[in-house]
Amino acid sequence: MLDCSEMGVIHGRFQVLHRDHLRYLLAGAERSRHLVVGITNPDPSLTRAEEADTRRDRPLANPLSYFERYLMVRAVLEEAGIQPGDFSVVPLPINLPELYRHYVPLDALYFLSIYDDWGRKKLARFQNMGLRTHVLWEVPPEDKGLSAGAIRDLMAHGQPWEHLVPPAAARLLNHWDIPARLAAASRQDGTPG
Repeated sequence: MLDCSEMGVIHGRFQVLHRDHLRYLLAGAERSRHLVVGITNPDPSLTRAEEADTRRDRPLANPLSYFERYLMVRAVLEEAGIQPGDFSVVPLPINLPELYRHYVPLDALYFLSIYDDWGRKKLARFQNMGLRTHVLWEVPPEDKGLSAGAIRDLMAHGQPWEHLVPPAAARLLNHWDIPARLAAASRQDGTPG
């Protein structure tokens, strides 16, 4: 049985999982014997609006189900050479800290990357809960790199996007026809698609 102190917890929405997400996940995996990947906004009932990031709770920003993201994270990590026994994928209702204990080990090391006020708010939340934290990197928003929102926009508008995501993610996203799902959601939202 693995000691929780040897575990790391990392989190994200992964709507969609791109190459910078993979770099983030691998950085957490390098620093843990077992990495717990918490998928945030696992379903609408566990998603809340956040003042620090007002778009993250919108349906157009969350086109993939928890299960689709679960499969995508597993496929991408395995494709990257991480053994299935070295990581777990779980829901993590990031906006509801009172529920964390039901999903993730509280005595693990919590990894974050910080790009904005939302990242700083999560770090403060984790620290106020007494969780051990490690900031993998902190960079200003203009240096963030890839954006899942920008990739979703490319997908919705029929523009090239596959080169921005790991191959396993591209295969699944195409198999599930996520570009068509996003184009339809974009039209419903009133955004040209």
